Amino acid sequence: MSMASRVVLGVSVGLTVATVVGVHVRQNWDRARLREGVVRDLERMERKKANLRLLEQQISLTKELEAERERRAAESQGP
Repeated sequence: MSMASRVVLGVSVGLTVATVVGVHVRQNWDRARLREGVVRDLERMERKKANLRLLEQQISLTKELEAERERRAAESQGP
């Protein structure tokens, strides 16, 4: 085997190995990003549920406050 063919073979093997390693690294990176996306979505959904609970509490408290104000206004006007 000539020196040139050995060099070409070595370069070909090196590039093939580099390509395979690169593909595996990229797949692992993509998989990790997908998992992070799922975790972020779950966290976002939990925050949304918590925000909705807080909104419902605020609405309830606002209704109570308005009712209390109306009651006091009615009492202050008297008979």
